[in-house]
Amino acid sequence: MKPAHFVLFVGLIMTSVASVAGYLWFNPPQRTEKQVTYRPDFSLIDLNGKVRNVSEWDNKILVVNFWATWCPPCIKEIPLFVEIQHDYGEIGLQIIGIAVDEHEAVQKFVKENHINYPILEGNDVINISKMFGNRLGALPFTAVVDRNGNIVERHVGDLNLREVKEKILALL
Repeated sequence: MKPAHFVLFVGLIMTSVASVAGYLWFNPPQRTEKQVTYRPDFSLIDLNGKVRNVSEWDNKILVVNFWATWCPPCIKEIPLFVEIQHDYGEIGLQIIGIAVDEHEAVQKFVKENHINYPILEGNDVINISKMFGNRLGALPFTAVVDRNGNIVERHVGDLNLREVKEKILALL
């Protein structure tokens, strides 16, 4: 190899190494956090102003649904949750709705739609949603928790009856 080619070759290698090092310095690889597999502990206020802690539903199958009155897919799936709570509540299922909305709008919506499960609200709802694994903050977001407190399912978007039964009935 001619000396000029050798110098050019070494220069290219050094430039490449420096480019990669610079890129990694300013753009370090992102660590992926392990998603929580156990239900986070939290307290929120129900529509009557009572503080409710999620632990009051320990030893039940929990379906924790984050929703809002202005969210069409959320509104679409709520009748399904009312039906499922009615049909399976006596044998250990508990739906919990967590509203990302204004208190008055939620109260009106719950009354008009005869929601038969607890609706919780508060300032920390988005963070709680993220603790359940909703990294995008999307609505609706639903997490299913088994009787041992393990999050066994996460779902972004509205659910249909078949999906809910597949996810829940095996746990009852």
